[in-house]
Amino acid sequence: MGVKCGFYQGATNCCGCPETIAIRNILEVAGKNTVVVNATSCLEIVSSQYPHTSWGVNYIHGAFENASAIASGVTLALEKLGKKGNVIAIAGDGGTLDIGLQALSGTLERGDKICFICMDNNAYMNTGIQRSSATPFGAWTTTSPPGKFSIGEEKWKKPIVEIVAAHRTPYVATASIGFIPDLKEKVKKALEKKNQPSFIHVECPCPLGWKFNPSKTIEIAKLAVKTGMWILYEIHNGKLNISKPAGKRKPVEEYLKTQGRFAHLFKPRNKHIIKKIQTHVDDEWERLLENQ
Repeated sequence: MGVKCGFYQGATNCCGCPETIAIRNILEVAGKNTVVVNATSCLEIVSSQYPHTSWGVNYIHGAFENASAIASGVTLALEKLGKKGNVIAIAGDGGTLDIGLQALSGTLERGDKICFICMDNNAYMNTGIQRSSATPFGAWTTTSPPGKFSIGEEKWKKPIVEIVAAHRTPYVATASIGFIPDLKEKVKKALEKKNQPSFIHVECPCPLGWKFNPSKTIEIAKLAVKTGMWILYEIHNGKLNISKPAGKRKPVEEYLKTQGRFAHLFKPRNKHIIKKIQTHVDDEWERLLENQ
């Protein structure tokens, strides 16, 4: 049986996968009159294995690196045909922050009329949990293994939202599957930019790559926000607004201890890394608050 949002049952995703939760809610806002361009990714693999598909909207599978470029072409084609509709490019963190960054930058610089959505699960999950430039500091991946001389990933996440905003993109936002109403409201705002590009960065906790029980996906997504490890905010026509008030945040340790990818940080020799992460989160909060 299909669902009204344009994404059908039968996708072969892992138990607890956040990406199908995200896309069902995104398409519920976007509606049937939508073209989705999906880069090679977990979402593409689980939803479009020939001869089956979970997509109830117009769907194009693009290469890892060029979802935004294809989406730009689709908007031009629709204009020439005199047709209207939403054009959404979707890619993972690898297809956005790394391999697809050049094409994304070109799309933003030209001001092409697409909404680009990054499904960020913090690594190249589809090909074996390799680190990407979205992998958090201190996290385990198969290519950033912790050990006697390593703490896991040794770099902070690439600030992709600020990179996109620096292109003078009219609407840029972060979102989470832990806060669906906020996600849907931001998709609505993004799609209202009919003649300009928009960008949404969605946090997608991955049970397999993050090493947690699949039943905890939503709980961990919410905890990321409550600890400040993931900050919900938007930059609308250059004005920054934090979506959730800071309030009293929980210590980052409460978030880190829920995932096996951070288990090594709780060994005595790595305790200082948790303090370093806490300091970084505190600094990021203060920086964003000052820029509101």
